[in-house]
Amino acid sequence: MDKHLTPPYEREMDPLENWIHESVMPRGSMSDQIMKEIENRAIQRKTTKPKFAKRAVLAASVVGILGAGVVGAGFVSPTMAATLKQIPGIGSIFYGLSSDEIQTAVDKGILSHPNESVTHDGITLTLSDVLYDGTRLSFSIERKGENLPEGSISPYVPMDAKTENSDGEWVKAHKVPEKNQLKGYFKHPEVQINGKKVDSQQFIYGDDPHKKNSVVGEFMQLGSLPDEFELTVKTSMTGVDVPYEFKVPVKIDNTMIAVQPSETKTSGSFSYTVKELKATSTTTRLVLDSTGEVPASQEQTGEYAPTMMYYDIADDQGNILEQRKFGYFHSKPKTKYHVDELYDALKPGTKYVTIKPFTLTVKPTDWSIVGQVNDKVGNEVKKGDKTYIKELELEMKIPVPAQ
Repeated sequence: MDKHLTPPYEREMDPLENWIHESVMPRGSMSDQIMKEIENRAIQRKTTKPKFAKRAVLAASVVGILGAGVVGAGFVSPTMAATLKQIPGIGSIFYGLSSDEIQTAVDKGILSHPNESVTHDGITLTLSDVLYDGTRLSFSIERKGENLPEGSISPYVPMDAKTENSDGEWVKAHKVPEKNQLKGYFKHPEVQINGKKVDSQQFIYGDDPHKKNSVVGEFMQLGSLPDEFELTVKTSMTGVDVPYEFKVPVKIDNTMIAVQPSETKTSGSFSYTVKELKATSTTTRLVLDSTGEVPASQEQTGEYAPTMMYYDIADDQGNILEQRKFGYFHSKPKTKYHVDELYDALKPGTKYVTIKPFTLTVKPTDWSIVGQVNDKVGNEVKKGDKTYIKELELEMKIPVPAQ
C-alpha cells in the first residue's frame, strides 16, 4: 500500500472533515484533536515484529481517536465510514467491513467507545474502544502522562524467568528489579467476563502499531459467551504501585450465523473436515481438523517442499476473504492440525463460500518461504507463492443460510 497521501485520498477526506466541523460534537469528543490526527498521519502498513516469549503483535488494531461523537453517537455515514477505513489507527477497527456493515456493527452494539479513564501517580489510562461480535473480543487502552517511555509494552522479564540458552543474554539484560524499572510501561492485563478470568491461548496483546501510547488486546477463541456480560480489564504500569481496573457492560444484538457441515475432503493420505463456519457482521471464523501428509506439487520436490495446509475462503463472487492472522512455522509440517482462524466478514446476501486449500513452497534447508516479499522496512508485501491443490475434490462448497 502506498504510504503517502494521494489526491483521491485527500478528496475523500473532505466529507469527513466537513462532517466533524458541522456536527454537534459532545463534550470530550475533541474534534480538533481528531482533525489534527487526520492531518498529521500518513498511511501506514500493519507491521509485525517478533517479541520475546512468543508475544504476538496484532494484525489489526482497535484505537480510539474517534471520540464519543463518532462511534458513541451511534452514527457513521457511508461516506464517512469509507473514509475512516483508510485512516491509520481508525481503519483497522473496521477490518474488512463495508460502510453498511460498519453502520450495522455500531447499531448492534458490536463497536462501542466506553472512554473510561483511571489516573494513578500521574499516569492516566483510558479504555477507549471495545469490539465484541459474538466470536471475538477486542479492546484498546491509551496512556497519558509526562515523560512516558518509548513503546507501551513492558520490556522487562520476571526475575525468576527461565528460557532457552539462545535467549539467555536477552533475558539477562531485561531482568530488572521492579524498583529500577522505568515508569510507565504496560504490564500484561487480566481480563474477566462476569467476574471470571478469561483463559484463552488465542489472546494477542501488544503495542498498537498505528497509535503511539496505546495497546490493543484481542481474544480470538472464547467459546460460547452470552450476548450481555460485564467486561473487566485489570492492568498495571511499571513504577506505579496501584493497579488500574475498568468495568464496562457489553450487550450486542447477536445475529451470528453458524454452519456445522462436518464434511470431509480427501486427496491421497491427506484429508480435512470442516467442523464449523461462523459468520458475524465483522468476522468469519473457520474451524477444521486435518490429518495426513499434505500433497506436494511437482515444484515442491527435490530441494523444495510444501508447508502445512492453509485455507482461503472465497465468497460466491470469487472474492477471497483476508485472513486476520497468518501463522508460519519454520519446521517440517505435522500430520495433524486443528485450525481455528478468523477472516474478513462475509458480504450481506452471500449464498455460499468455497474453502480453497493451499500450501506455500519452502526450502527445507532453512525453511525459508519461496516467493515471500518484504518492503524496505520489513513489512510483508507477499506471503509467498501459493500452490492451490489441483484436485477439485479438496475444494469444499458450503451454503450460507440467509441472514
